[in-house]
Amino acid sequence: MTLDGEALEQLRKRAKAGGADKYHAANAAKGKLFARERVALLVDEGSFVEDGLYANAMAEGLPADGVVTGTATIDGRQVCLMANDSTVKAGSWGARTVEKIIRIIERAYATGVPMVYLVDSAGARITDQVDLFPGRRGAGKIFWNQVRASGSIPQVCALFGPSAAGGAYIPAFCDVVAMVDGNASMYLGSDRMVEMVTGEKTTLEAMGGAKVHCAESGVGHFLCKTEADALDVLRTYLSYLPANWTQPPPAAEAKPAPEKADLAALVPASERQAFDMRRYVKGLLDEGSFFEIQALWAKELTIGFGRLNGEVVGVVGNNSMFKGGVLFVDSADKAARFVQLCDAFNVPLLFLSDVPGFMVGSAVEKQGIIRHGAKMITAISEATVPKICVVVRKAYGAGLYAMAGPGFEPDATIALPTAKIAVMGAEAAVNAVYANKIAAIDDEAERAAFVAAKREEYERDIDIVRLASELVVDAIVEPHELRAELVRRFAAARGKERHFAKRRHGVTPV
Repeated sequence: MTLDGEALEQLRKRAKAGGADKYHAANAAKGKLFARERVALLVDEGSFVEDGLYANAMAEGLPADGVVTGTATIDGRQVCLMANDSTVKAGSWGARTVEKIIRIIERAYATGVPMVYLVDSAGARITDQVDLFPGRRGAGKIFWNQVRASGSIPQVCALFGPSAAGGAYIPAFCDVVAMVDGNASMYLGSDRMVEMVTGEKTTLEAMGGAKVHCAESGVGHFLCKTEADALDVLRTYLSYLPANWTQPPPAAEAKPAPEKADLAALVPASERQAFDMRRYVKGLLDEGSFFEIQALWAKELTIGFGRLNGEVVGVVGNNSMFKGGVLFVDSADKAARFVQLCDAFNVPLLFLSDVPGFMVGSAVEKQGIIRHGAKMITAISEATVPKICVVVRKAYGAGLYAMAGPGFEPDATIALPTAKIAVMGAEAAVNAVYANKIAAIDDEAERAAFVAAKREEYERDIDIVRLASELVVDAIVEPHELRAELVRRFAAARGKERHFAKRRHGVTPV
């Protein structure tokens, strides 16, 4: 087939136009952009170079086979990307769709640049299953490549519509997922399939909508109001990470902490009184630099990126505003994954401890709190990036271990004057040791005096100066001195040797 210039231009226009006008109109009515509009909104103007534009060009109604792939720059930095075109058979996958996705992930991995997934797909085309599903270059190869690339290059996903069945694993294998509220969903089986198989009557939104995954399952990381917001999230997220695992995170111009930040005033004297660790983090880091991740899920633990004197750090902090800052199954998982992410991409870790410990009771034991806690402690043990533990107020029980305490080779353990480190709090300890004796004292005043005396004795035993004298903590720092102390200590740790163990990999308590 010979093409003259005009014929080639017509072919190109048809491929770039996507599906029929009625499908574009239906998407627009839902507030959804065309796949190519999403790409243009995300990347630097004029930087996109497309591959596979003419995939399935001989077929009727399958322009580019329903997926846009290629390379571009975001803020001047190279990326690879794919974008499902939901105007073409609802963004479903055919054999060439799959091949295009495989090829672009392979390119990202080979060239060491981030991989961006703009997902809006109904999943595999059942009519084409033999061609796209089972073979060596079938859909499974997408996931194999994602797993191989994990920790080597950043992989980020914005979800604008459905990500169905096996296709739901594309977001699951990404570092972070931004979901557009009201349109985005992830599910292994549709609502009709669920009813047929289990008898349960549900809806896609109730089962796998954006709010469900960002607040309940933890598969989603950012709940976004609009598609533009989701694309902004990806752009911001990538600004904190290197192109690949061999490079340091990109530094930025240093900014001071907020002028009005008074870290001492943010921490109540009584450990019974909650405070918002997010405010503390924002007061400590460069102004406006804190970028919280998974803000709606497992809120008893706050995680995110920020900058100290322009340098990127990953922050893990207990938030007593939610469930007292106690660690649960989900918060342990949240911490473990974030620590692994930071360690993979050379992001130093700052732990801000105000933790009563792990939750106890039959409910969490049945959920596997020991297993999940072990997963968190494993991740912190294996992390070889610079890591500093700051005991802001308390670190009790295994919570000290989970927040990179002295036994986990932090580059420093710093205590604020308000810090307490112990197996448990004074009240619990006195009750555990003297419960029978307390119960035997009939006089209320005498009983209160006895308890107060034992509490005071316990507090003296765990006095922070005593712990510093025993080299449990490396420094006691006033709140107004903490930021400068961290800047100096992270700078000193920047060139540390990062070998951990003689092995291929550990056996993670998943």
